[in-house]
Amino acid sequence: MGSLHCNVAASPSFSSTGSSSGSGGDNVVSRDGSVRIYACFAHGSNNSLECYEPGANTWRRVGALPGVPDGHILKGFAVVALGESVYVIGGRLCKRERGAAAGVYHDTDVSVRADVLRYEVRRGEWQHCAPLLLPRFDFACAPCRGRICVAGGQCSLSGARGTAAAEVYDEEKGQWSALPDMSTMRYKCVGVTWQGSFHVVGGFAESTLTAGDALLTPGTTVLQSSALERSSAEVLHCSRGTWEILPGMWQLDVPPNQIVAVANRLFSSGDCLNCWKGHVEVYDGELNIWSIWDHSALPDLSLLANLPSSAQRLYLTMAAVGTQLYFLAGYQVPSSNDSFRTVSLVHSFDTNAPPGLEPAWSSFQPKMEPDDIEDESKELFSQCCSVQLSS
Repeated sequence: MGSLHCNVAASPSFSSTGSSSGSGGDNVVSRDGSVRIYACFAHGSNNSLECYEPGANTWRRVGALPGVPDGHILKGFAVVALGESVYVIGGRLCKRERGAAAGVYHDTDVSVRADVLRYEVRRGEWQHCAPLLLPRFDFACAPCRGRICVAGGQCSLSGARGTAAAEVYDEEKGQWSALPDMSTMRYKCVGVTWQGSFHVVGGFAESTLTAGDALLTPGTTVLQSSALERSSAEVLHCSRGTWEILPGMWQLDVPPNQIVAVANRLFSSGDCLNCWKGHVEVYDGELNIWSIWDHSALPDLSLLANLPSSAQRLYLTMAAVGTQLYFLAGYQVPSSNDSFRTVSLVHSFDTNAPPGLEPAWSSFQPKMEPDDIEDESKELFSQCCSVQLSS
């Protein structure tokens, strides 16, 4: 089995959807413009990696994902940062056909992928890495102690059933190794590294009942799915390579959308059905509860910007940069000739803002090159991750 035991102080720093750092979990980065936030979108029938730079307030397209055939898109994959690289892992390949109405597409599942791509930020180059041991999509993923952990997800297009399998990627060796299985099979779960351990939170989960667990015929196995499993989390203690289940860590019967770590706290803004619930929530590990963070309440993030009342949010994804939570958001607004266009905005929330002394929220309309300005529908197909380039 793979192991995550390593010298934490010597591990490369990183911050991402499952943010952490070489010092054990605090997401501390500079404000000198060396931070970049990456996410994957679809413009029509193509996936594209895009980059927002907070220091310069610029948003640009990096380019299409290599290895995705024309007329196909990738869904349910993970985008995660490690050191100065962005990894695109796994996913579900779909064939996309244009519908009769403008901006309408029909997607047909093709396969589950084990492919792993690495984008080297400083050099601007892509490379193919060793594939996953197990093809999967809709899984938990986060960097932990200088490696990338993956757990859960779906491995087949037939049937809605998750896997308990987990694995870890060693960037120096360029290979994946199997980790011990979780006690539950999960998909649509969220991964985050917190307090030095890899957390797999929520999702659609099933546990196994055997003859020793209930009044069953010897040798039989029954799968059990309840709110108890779906609201729980599993924690991989990296130094020991063992899993621990945390009942009620998520508290909801609906899978989370995103969870990020900031200064030894966990933050969330919604679930997979509603990515913005009107406030930011923070997790209290001692009490095992989520609560509303002070001064974060905002019914609609579009209120931060001068948008028409008819604007509709298309997507929202969150990244931690220092003590700031950056929300990359897209809105559909009316255009000429009864059509619509996509407007990309960035909202930020300062988790350290003194209550009542200075505003915690701010909003930016990023600068774009003419070729990057969106004039069509745009879909978010990954959560975002942040990378800090060393000086």
